[in-house]
Order: sequence, then structure tokens, then C-alpha cells
Amino acid sequence: MSDLFTVEGAGASEGPLADRMRPQTLDDVIGQSHIVGPGRLLRRAIQADRLSSVIFYGPPGTGKTSLARVIANTTRACFESLNAVLTGIKDIREAIDRSDERRRLYGRRTILFVDEVHRWNKAQQDALLPWVENGTVILIGATTENPFFEVNRALVSRSRVFQLKSLTPENLLETAARALADVKRGYGRWKVVFEEGALEHLVEVAGGDARSLLNALELAVETSPPSWPPSEGAEIRVSLEAAEESIQRRALLYDRDGDYHFDTISAFIKSVRGSDPDAALYWLAKMVRAGEDPAFIFRRMIILASEDVGLADPQALPVVISCAEAFDRIGFPEGNFPLAQACLYLAAAPKSNSALAFFDALGEVEKEDAEVPNHLRDASRDAEGFGHGDGYIYPHAYRDHWAAQQYLPAALKGKTFYLPSSVGYEGGIREEVLRKREIQAAVILGDSGEADGEFLSWSASSKGREGWFKRLESGRSALLLADRDRIIGQTTITRYDRVLIPAAGDGLLLWESLRRTPEGLTAALVDTQAARDALLRFAAALDETEKPEIAVYPAPPFPVPGEAEKFFSTGVFDHIFARENWRRGFSGEAEQVFRDYARSAWNLLAPKGDLSLLQSPPRLGERLSRVILEECGAPSELSEKLREAEEHFFSPGVGNAGSPQWLTWDGEVLRRSFEEAGFAVTITTVDQREERLISKRDISAWFDKDRSSWGTSVCGILGDGDFNRIRETLTERAAQGPLIWKWKSFLLLGKRRSLEKSAIL
Repeated sequence: MSDLFTVEGAGASEGPLADRMRPQTLDDVIGQSHIVGPGRLLRRAIQADRLSSVIFYGPPGTGKTSLARVIANTTRACFESLNAVLTGIKDIREAIDRSDERRRLYGRRTILFVDEVHRWNKAQQDALLPWVENGTVILIGATTENPFFEVNRALVSRSRVFQLKSLTPENLLETAARALADVKRGYGRWKVVFEEGALEHLVEVAGGDARSLLNALELAVETSPPSWPPSEGAEIRVSLEAAEESIQRRALLYDRDGDYHFDTISAFIKSVRGSDPDAALYWLAKMVRAGEDPAFIFRRMIILASEDVGLADPQALPVVISCAEAFDRIGFPEGNFPLAQACLYLAAAPKSNSALAFFDALGEVEKEDAEVPNHLRDASRDAEGFGHGDGYIYPHAYRDHWAAQQYLPAALKGKTFYLPSSVGYEGGIREEVLRKREIQAAVILGDSGEADGEFLSWSASSKGREGWFKRLESGRSALLLADRDRIIGQTTITRYDRVLIPAAGDGLLLWESLRRTPEGLTAALVDTQAARDALLRFAAALDETEKPEIAVYPAPPFPVPGEAEKFFSTGVFDHIFARENWRRGFSGEAEQVFRDYARSAWNLLAPKGDLSLLQSPPRLGERLSRVILEECGAPSELSEKLREAEEHFFSPGVGNAGSPQWLTWDGEVLRRSFEEAGFAVTITTVDQREERLISKRDISAWFDKDRSSWGTSVCGILGDGDFNRIRETLTERAAQGPLIWKWKSFLLLGKRRSLEKSAIL
């Protein structure tokens, strides 16, 4: 068993500095806040000692082994470690035997850390799989290679993969500062002074690798005068020259069979596709410098010439092929010129991916294996017996060598796949292609449109009423999903973000947020215990650390500062998503209600956090004056009278005297409230519509003059005669089936601005 995790409190002279300075607790970890920051999934699992099998994946020096050491110092389970470079199946079996014995005799779990796990071959990884599956060991694997390609797929499926990122310059400076200040493990016993730019050079060349930085720092300090080790308290001056000698030029992060190979070619392709010749040349140079096969680079450029340039510049493909042939004749080093020429031509060329239309056609073939229309069949064999080819129009017989006729199978009549782009050569042919398509469609549909058309009808007595309800239900689902995508889609959400959803009882935003933040946190507020229980039932199949955190909080919209930690594992969130928070209305001044809401949200958001809210104001809801005119065919004078009465009802300070603000607020009130609370606000107006069945209960509720504030106000203006005529008109139309219902919603995006705390609380 390795003693990798048994070194604690080593002195300044014991072991390399990079090993001595490994973090001992979660709070010691520098960087990687996206997975070990407050409220993140991994941190919660480590603190609760409920870790399941995980794989840490990231570049060298980002803290994979250090995180394993932190877990070793935290867990109550036994900890075993293996290095895949130095061990094999025999070592695996010995570790498994010890783990199995602990579980059977003492009921203790074992965590097995495997460094460089991708170095094991398939047989070695397979030897570990059954014991991970039955719980004999909890695996922690560390790898610099993409585990989805380099690690046994079955092993990956039983583990959660956490990707560690290269450390930022700020993270590296903090790492160096800790090493220089630490008395026991670092150089805190001496006064280490860096010449201007020396430490910054070490940080820059380390390139996000903490181990590289600490190794260079150790060499720079211990080779600088005075001779090592100096007396305690002595000053050590590190010059820029010493720093440069301590950390030589970095080897390129590139290997022809691993992640860097695929990541670099991906960056190259995306730069060419994005028409950035400078970036394209850089990534091309990196591949050439690292020894990439030029044939591979040309192959990818040939594909790109068709996939991303296509008909926007039909010369792109022959140019790249000519450059590839030229390279084959001359080779390196002169072959760099045709390589660069092909790269620059593609980067500067107009772009079109219209060739992807082929895959739409391929998908249609897989769904519909339609027969060839009779007039397109081969007339040379079966014209006499079966009439094959009969009715075919020969385009060259016409003046423009073109005639409108149907070429698609009857089942796909009118289907389109190809849409020409408006750039380059393709832009020149676009108008002609579309013009011919329009004429062709007009001819084809004019010949047989009515004969083959499907007309749907519905009446109150038809047996299709149940089908209409199902159709409406489906429409409502589409509407909700559209709202959900609007709310979440206007923010940039990552796998590690922390999301809070107030009024989450319907779960619409909750589950989508949970799917998008598997390594972060999704928290929700509901107003009753019954609502919380219902949501938790849906989450019953999830692991405890993966479930959303749901709290009952019926009073204000959010907990006050400092109170959120009572309900959730963090009091700070990256996003707040909300939909129709005031569906049931509110009392008091709308501006004050919105401002209180916004202030509460501001206090719970991280410095760069945001709030995305969709709300439908009653003032911009559907008006029955439009419905009876456009959907019911009522006389325009009756509709106009109702429109004026409704406008009066929804005017500020006029309508429902009990809560006029709930009925009359507008987008300006919403914007002003959130801006005063500390948000930079963008509001978009969304036009909404759906088919809706109007029930007798709906009509009774609206036209109840005693209980409906709308009914009381409108009847008072119109009088009983016109009021009853409108009711009868709507009742008659409702009996005939669904009608179109229209309204508007406000989609608000509030980005938290930095303000003085006293201005918010």
C-alpha cells in the first residue's frame, strides 16, 4: 500500500515543496471552486462522508491528488492508494482482499484512490469493476486523459466525473504566497524577495500548473544567494534571471492520441469556421510544431471546405485539394506554405453549412420509405406494361431548361430540405432557387391540393371533443416548455452553478435546473409541506447528494440575509429563476411589492449573479372585447363599447378598488423597482397565444356582478342589456369549440450590480 497520504506536517527540508504544500482540508484547496465551493455537490458529499465513486479529470497540477488527500484526511473510511503506472492486477487483488475483510469483519468502508487510472489496460480496469459495483471499494480515480475515451466505459458509468480546470494566475499567485508564508512546510522562516517581474514570470510560464510553479519556486529560492540553507530570518533575493532559469520553456501540451490532440484540432476547426485567420494560423502552427500528421490536418480542412464553406464558395474544395496534392509533392519544410494557404483561404471564405440539408433528407428516408412517383420511373423498361415515365416533363424542351413538376414522393409533397444561404456564390443563386420552389409549389398544390387535403372540423356534438382536450393539453405543455426555455435560456448556466427557484411548486423550472447543474446545487422554495413532499417524491430515485434542496417558506418571497443557510447548504446563489410569482395577485403598492422582492433576491445572489423572471401582467392579458369581435363575430360597436369599459377597468386607480395595483401595473413599474434594488435590467415583451376551451364555469365567474370585480365594473358602464348580450355571444361561441387566447408576458433579466450594502438592506 502506498504511503502517499501518510506524510503530514513535513518540515521545510523533507520532500519536494509541491508535496509539502498539498492542502490538508477543503478550505486549503485553491481554485476549483466550481466543484468544491460552498454548496457544491462534491463539497457536500465530502463533508457528509457520503462519497460515491468519482473520477477527477484535468490537466497536470490542478489538484486531483490533493483532493484525494483531503478526502483521506476527512473520511472515516479506510483509505488505500495505488498508482496505475507502478501496479497491476496482483496489487488490485491485494487491495480488494483487505477491503473485503474490513467490510465483512468490521463493517468499514474502503476508499481506493488510483492515480493515473487511464494507464491501466482494459483487463486491469475490468478486474476492479465488480468490486466497485458491489460496494467493496469506493473508487477515486485521477486522470489527465478524457475518461469517457480512456477509462473503461462500465467503470465511468458507475462513477461521477468531476473536471478540474487549470488554475488562474490569481490562484497561482495565492499558491506561491502560501508557500512563501508557511513556516513549517514552506519558506516562512526566511524573507524571500522577488525582483520585479520574477514571480510573475514563474506564474505565467507555469500555465495553470501548481506543481510546475512550486517546483520552479523551490529551485529559484534554494539556488539564490545566500547559500542554502541560510540562517533563520535571512533575506533571499530571487532575480528575474534566476526565475527564468528555474522554469524552462514549457513543452507543448499536446499528444497525438489524447485530449490535447482532439482539443487542438477542435480549436483549429472552430477558428476557421468562425473566420478568424489569426487564431486559425496559431492552432495550425501548434499542431505542426507538435508533429501532427499533415495528412490529418488536410483531411479535416477538406471536410470543412464542404461542411462549413460549401456553396458559399465552390472553389474552396478544389483549392484545399490542390494544396494537399502540392504538399504531397514537396513535403516539409516548404510544405508549410500550401498548409498555410489552405488554412487562410478557408478562414477568409464566406461560410454556409447548407449541405447539412442532406441529413434532414436522410432522416426523412428513415421515417418514410416512399415509392418513386410513376412519372419519374424508368421508362426504358416498363413504359408499355405499367406506364412508367408517363407524364414526365422534359425540362430541356422549355426555353429556360426548367419546368415545374413534382419530384418528391406524394407523401412528401411540399417538403423542403435545402435553404440557400445569402452569402457568396450561394447568395447569388438563392433567389432563383426560392423562386422556382414557389412556382413549383403553386403548380403542384393547385393541381391536387383540395383532393388530398385534410380538413379538420369540430362541433359541440362531435365525438372528437375528447381529442380536442388532448390536443389542448399538448398545447399547454408546449406553452410551459417555451416559458421554461425562455427563462433559463437568457442566462449562461454551467454544470457547477447554484440555482434558487422561488414558488417552485409546479416543478417546471426545478427539474430542468437540476439537469443543467449536476455538480452544483438546485434549491427551491415552496409554500406548503404538501408541495415539498410532492416534489421530493419525484426525486426519490436520486442519490441523497444529488437531490434538490427544497424548503417550505410561506411568508416573504425569499429568506432574509443570513437566514438562507438554515434551509440550504449555501446562502449564495448564481441564478434565481422564477415564473408567474404573483399569479394569485398581491395587496399594496405594486412598486413596493416588486422592490421588496428584488431586494431580497439581490441579497441572495453572488456578485455576478442574475435573476430571470417571467410574469404576465393582468393589464396586458386577453381582452374579451377582442375575443367577441375576432373569435365570435360580434358587431364592432358592441366590441368597441366593451373595449372602452375594459380600458377603464384596467386604468391605474380606477378598477378594483381593493387591489388596483395588482391589475394595473406595467413594465415600467417592474423595471424601476428592480433597478432601484440594484439590478441592471432588460425586459422583453413576449407575445403568447394558445387554443383554449371556455367553460360555462369560466363565463359564470367572469359575468358574476356580485363577485367579479371585472363584471361589476363593466356592467356598471355598459348596463345590463349590452352586458348580457356579450355574455350570450361568448356562451354561444364557447359551445362551438376552442378559440384563440392571446396575452403578453414580461421576460425580465436582472444582473446584480455592486452597491453599498446599506443601500440594499
